Amino acid sequence: MIKDIKTGPLLIVISGPSGVGKDAVIYRMKERRYPFHYVVTATTRPKRPTETEGVHYHFLTEASFKKLIADNGFIEWAQVYGNYYGVPRSEVEKALKAGKDTMVKVDVQGAATIKKLAPEAVFIFLMPPSVEELKRRLRSRNSESSADIERRLAKVEEEVAALEMFDYVVVNHQDRLDEAIEKIDAIVTAEHARVHPRVIKL
Repeated sequence: MIKDIKTGPLLIVISGPSGVGKDAVIYRMKERRYPFHYVVTATTRPKRPTETEGVHYHFLTEASFKKLIADNGFIEWAQVYGNYYGVPRSEVEKALKAGKDTMVKVDVQGAATIKKLAPEAVFIFLMPPSVEELKRRLRSRNSESSADIERRLAKVEEEVAALEMFDYVVVNHQDRLDEAIEKIDAIVTAEHARVHPRVIKL
């Protein structure tokens, strides 16, 4: 008798260095209606002119953010470049309980924290075609001060060196977003075909 193999929902962690295009990849996946639950990160950093509350981030005051920390409201949080970022615990737990593949976008430091909490999550590292290309993208964004850009550039090689912590790497080429997201979708499809499924526990 052939036994059915049933896989539960996946927790998919998208990470990579600043400027690699994490936001752009997630936005394009939403546009193409990939059936994931996309967790909205909370942050205390100022909203950029092109961003929408509740879509790109939950923009919180520092006091509100710290209260959520005290209440164990994040599966991971960190202070990065002078601002706080966190993944809301209730949103992740609710989506997984509903049986939805759940995608979170975090920096490399955040991915390391989630790895300790939920090692069975699927960790995908977005890689730039080259460090030089990544630096060019950061400088062309015009959304941070020159000091912020220099801080981000200083961390690039350290973040790329964290690649060994991840399960998969996807190179995100300029103007080839669809290629990157199709590779991510293929990874998720392969994960659901595992003989020994991942079991996510938070």
